[in-house]
Amino acid sequence: DLDALAGNIAFFHTNNAHQPGDDFPVIVTASVDRIRLHRQPQVDCDQMLSGQVSWTGRSSMEIKMTCSETHNQHKDCWLEAYVTYVTLDPHTKRPIAVPPIQPETPEEQKEFDDGTQRAIFKKQLRKHQQKHKTTTAAAAGGALDEDDMASRVDELTNELLEQAAPLLNLPSLADPHDILMNQTGMQTAEIAQPQVQNLHNRIFGGFLMRRAAELAYATTYVFAGARPVFLEVDQVSFTKPVDVGDLLQFQSKVLYTDRGLSSQFFTNEKEEEEISLVHVEVETWVTVPEEAKSQVSNQFYFTFAVARQEDADGKPRHPIRRILPNNIDQARRMATRMIADQEQRKLDQAAAGQ
Repeated sequence: DLDALAGNIAFFHTNNAHQPGDDFPVIVTASVDRIRLHRQPQVDCDQMLSGQVSWTGRSSMEIKMTCSETHNQHKDCWLEAYVTYVTLDPHTKRPIAVPPIQPETPEEQKEFDDGTQRAIFKKQLRKHQQKHKTTTAAAAGGALDEDDMASRVDELTNELLEQAAPLLNLPSLADPHDILMNQTGMQTAEIAQPQVQNLHNRIFGGFLMRRAAELAYATTYVFAGARPVFLEVDQVSFTKPVDVGDLLQFQSKVLYTDRGLSSQFFTNEKEEEEISLVHVEVETWVTVPEEAKSQVSNQFYFTFAVARQEDADGKPRHPIRRILPNNIDQARRMATRMIADQEQRKLDQAAAGQ
């Protein structure tokens, strides 16, 4: 629903500048920058999903989406998301200009400025990924100096590899609460069906996200031994379109675990409850067995919360294990993600006036 409504908003925005006789541009989902749960929704109430264009660049636009109860629509929303679209020429498939927006209120200007910072951050992140030939993603947010980020990633990568050495080389002597990333993986496969295609005869990005979310939830459930609670999904990248009939493989693994307080994530929490955070990566692969070829189509990064589970003696029933990398590529993925999450938390605290 998020993807469908955001796509309609993007279409109507570009349609306002459409000239009679011209072909309509192709609107492509470039990324979902963040979907965040602010609080638990009231499921026995009607919900209202709304959105608007919050930022425009030369050929891309950002749509801010919110969801709230219909009786609470002028107060706080329980879900917030940002979706970025790119407009393409229908013949050449090259980017074309997007009608610009002009902020009219201080709130709209702040949204526009935040969108600009997210666009800068994504460009810097792509450069960093290409430099190290890794496929990682991070939360959208303020700009981070590229050299500073590279230095921090390299330092944390080395630390993670050093921490993983006992588990890799001396498993019988390693900390029993540590586990290698490869041991947390799960996967599913299916054929892309025509009932989930969009107007351009490609598979809806929202459908892929739903399948990835289901696998991420199952991965966290099996890993933690308790039902998790969804917190957010960060910067989803759409690198390759999916066609009807494609063989899709969804592969998941836990990237790292952390701890936090419930009040840091839910705005209406009055009591401080310690929760475990599980960060899961899901990749979608388009596989062509006839050609012995497989390519990454999408990457998703989910964060779940797991409440403390205690036995009759008050001891943790299933302690959340620390994730360690199997190799340098995994270590760099972990480091990039962890640093990006740290930067996002700083932005969240700044926005909340903390």
